[in-house]
Amino acid sequence: MTHRTTASRVIYLGGLGRSGTTLLERLLGEIPGVAPLGEVVHLWARGVLAGEPCGCGAPFPACPFWREVGETAFGGWTPTLAERVLTLRHRLDRTRRIPRIGHPDLAEYTGIYQRLYDAAAVTAGASVVVDSGKHASLAFCLAAAGVDVHVVHVVRDPRAVAHSWRKTVERPEDGRPMTRWGPARTAAHWTAQNLALDLLAARGVRVTRLRYEDLLADPAAALATLAGTLGLATALPFLTGTTARLTTAHTASGNPMRFTVGPVQLRRDDSWRSGLSRRHRRLVTALTWPLRLRYGYGKAMA
Repeated sequence: MTHRTTASRVIYLGGLGRSGTTLLERLLGEIPGVAPLGEVVHLWARGVLAGEPCGCGAPFPACPFWREVGETAFGGWTPTLAERVLTLRHRLDRTRRIPRIGHPDLAEYTGIYQRLYDAAAVTAGASVVVDSGKHASLAFCLAAAGVDVHVVHVVRDPRAVAHSWRKTVERPEDGRPMTRWGPARTAAHWTAQNLALDLLAARGVRVTRLRYEDLLADPAAALATLAGTLGLATALPFLTGTTARLTTAHTASGNPMRFTVGPVQLRRDDSWRSGLSRRHRRLVTALTWPLRLRYGYGKAMA
């Protein structure tokens, strides 16, 4: 392998899907010295094995950025490497293994991620990489192995998340519908992922929480504050009011927004208020009440 050690830092975006992690990654990726990588946990199956497109639009195997990352980190991407990572993930990177994440194969598994992160930093000329993998279990693995990771815990009103998971959304890669969940399942996953990320903070890992609603209420203030906390530049020339100008990003996986280039209006999506039935709203409200109240989603937001 041609791995080269760097001083790259990792910002890991955790939280349940449909909470705004892709949007936040795209915004952080516009800050100098930051390289957004997408959901690296899915890179192995969707990028290396399936050849799905990078955020730049090129198929993963043909993307110059990812080709160089693979050569630098592993001497090239191979199905054998991808299958090994997927085997290790199934073995130890599981929510049910939290908090006892220790495993004899942990060093091998996280070492592969560290090599990828370092190679991506070198290729992008960056000192920080962003992995929007979301899963709390991977954050636990990285932290337990001593990776220099700062977790950003992205949280959104569970009723809005439940409404989003009920929508039919086509995957831009192949036109197939993305996974849909019912309100009860979404509430259970919302609680599990957020509890796990709270536990990570209790274990002494650097975790900064950001609410989706606060980011969209005042994007410049919220992003500048977060950037300062993460040790990034706080000047945001790509952001004017509620308009962000996004450039091409080499994100390996994620929701359709990873392909967006140009001006984007940063507006809160509150369609759940009219789109989520009263019965489903009450169900999610009841199932998530302890954490919902802790995060500030009280009756005033019902």
